[in-house]
Amino acid sequence: MKKTLIATTLLGFLSLPALAADYVIDTKGAHASINFKIKHLGYSWLTGRFNTFDGTFSYDKANPGAAKVVVNIDTASIDSNHAERDKHIRSDDFLDVNQFPKAKFVSTNITDNGDGTLVVAGDLTLHGVTKSVTIDAYKIGEGEDPWGGYRAGFSGTTQLTLADFNINGPATIDLDLHIEGIKQ
Repeated sequence: MKKTLIATTLLGFLSLPALAADYVIDTKGAHASINFKIKHLGYSWLTGRFNTFDGTFSYDKANPGAAKVVVNIDTASIDSNHAERDKHIRSDDFLDVNQFPKAKFVSTNITDNGDGTLVVAGDLTLHGVTKSVTIDAYKIGEGEDPWGGYRAGFSGTTQLTLADFNINGPATIDLDLHIEGIKQ
């Protein structure tokens, strides 16, 4: 009876679904970035990044579709490599960072395409407006790091229509996202 109880209990634990691991996005080690490019007057690309952001994600390689992602962005940290332009982008002509100091992305659904790519759907709140967006993503890799931790990395792209967020300016902005997380 005792062996049967132990065996039944052990089988019960083994049949439980794997739990997703929780990760913190590694912004301190500069192993993550949120980059953008936007057409400048229709003649060239203006590129830049957001220097200050944080976030978390959960991930289970046996069930990628169960992942969750939350990213918080300090909109005042926009950096287009030109101080005067950045001041203008931060103004109420565009981002209005005094009124809307944060942007936030919260995933609502993640689809595993079965080929290493993912479609990450979620709600992006930017400039006081929340809209559903999708990010085409892929897993770069995961494993132990040299410091005794465990990491997972992903990359993704999306395009936003600025008018959807009540932001003046060029029609669209392309985001290029690189996220590396440290398992907690």
